[in-house]
Amino acid sequence: MKGWRIVTILLLCLVLAATAACAGEQQEAEWQLTEVVRGDLTVSISGSGNIGVSREANLAFGSGGKVDKVYVSEGNTVSKGDLLAKLDTSALELALVQAKAALAQAEVARDDAKYNLNQLTDVLHASYDRVTIAEAQLKAAELQAEAAKQAVTQAQRQLDEAIITAPFSGLVAAINVKDGDIVPLPTMGPKIVVHLIDPGSMELTAEVDEIDIPDVKLGQSAIITVDALPGKQFDGVVTSIGSMPIVEAGLVLYRVKISLDVPEGSGLKLGMSATADIIIQQRSNVLLVPDRAIERDSQGNPIVWVKLDEQIEGRPVITGVSDGLQTEILDGLDEGEIVAVKKRATPETPGGFLFGQ
Repeated sequence: MKGWRIVTILLLCLVLAATAACAGEQQEAEWQLTEVVRGDLTVSISGSGNIGVSREANLAFGSGGKVDKVYVSEGNTVSKGDLLAKLDTSALELALVQAKAALAQAEVARDDAKYNLNQLTDVLHASYDRVTIAEAQLKAAELQAEAAKQAVTQAQRQLDEAIITAPFSGLVAAINVKDGDIVPLPTMGPKIVVHLIDPGSMELTAEVDEIDIPDVKLGQSAIITVDALPGKQFDGVVTSIGSMPIVEAGLVLYRVKISLDVPEGSGLKLGMSATADIIIQQRSNVLLVPDRAIERDSQGNPIVWVKLDEQIEGRPVITGVSDGLQTEILDGLDEGEIVAVKKRATPETPGGFLFGQ
């Protein structure tokens, strides 16, 4: 009997030892130790949208008529002032010549009338009626000359409107007419002839959540990634923040325009889907701990658990910004200290550890 008691006691000791060992392993499993390090921290918010351009023009003729010649093709690069397309201008050119001839005749008649009036006023005994008539003739000649001048201006304007030139250097994105087409008068609705874009002025119009939009400011930097160009990033700057909300599927969004620095040969094209990480705060060479290491005491103040001499105790800290993964520590910790991160939201109080407040 005594032998069985000894065996039973030994088995009980083994069970207790195993239980204690398991408890210790469980206790260690509830914590993850990490070192307080120095590093850089970038806080950003995201928005997505499509690539567009901030500078573009839909060019149309200012008059109707037959398209004489289209001088460019889609994809052509043009310089400011280059001729892009023109209507048949033979009738307009003739009208301008006739208007200029009429103006020349009207100016001669005006000068003659002015000369006659001056001659009469130099005569001492010129009759009042003759002077009055000469003045009326001069007035009529001046009005006719002014009308002829306006006719020349109108003819020149119509001729200019029958020609389309590039208002800026850019890329021909689309052409909607061909030689011989009939273009209606603008009063019937302008027909877009050439769509010109400036590929150097590309921008992303991103939609940003209402929660994040208060942190977005003009001039902030952004990193742009494009779905169709994996592995590439583009630098951007916030140039416009929309005031009118967009409601999509219950979400309130605001449009933010971001200008892009587009290197030559980048492959970036209009309409591509892209995401912007707008940088709202940056910190360099600051103390960092994982976000999960930050807890709150009974008063709501931030604390971290620090390992000191095989004990873990709470310590109050002052925190800075967070990027969602790491938090900046302004005071309360030193570089190289070890902090403990709980692996469970509400772990049991581990025996042998001291929890400070």
